[in-house]
Amino acid sequence: MIVMMLEKVSPSVRGELTRWLVELRTGVFVGQISALVRDKLWEMVCLKTRGGGVVLLHSADTEQGFAIRTWGDTQRSVRDFDGLFLIHKP
Repeated sequence: MIVMMLEKVSPSVRGELTRWLVELRTGVFVGQISALVRDKLWEMVCLKTRGGGVVLLHSADTEQGFAIRTWGDTQRSVRDFDGLFLIHKP
């Protein structure tokens, strides 16, 4: 399971993601895809995000059961405290 949240990205990027994921709200995508597809979508979004930001949460073998990736200018930052992901809002 993955959740991808986009901030200030073009509608074309969101349109490409709707081929693979369901857009629950504007810029919030959810889906069940393979790790390969997830990584390819992540690369595509990072390349096409200009001035915006992306947060990706996906299942992982960690204490919390998920991992977080960020790219670009997001409203919140992710901090890693001894393997635990915490969200920091400036």
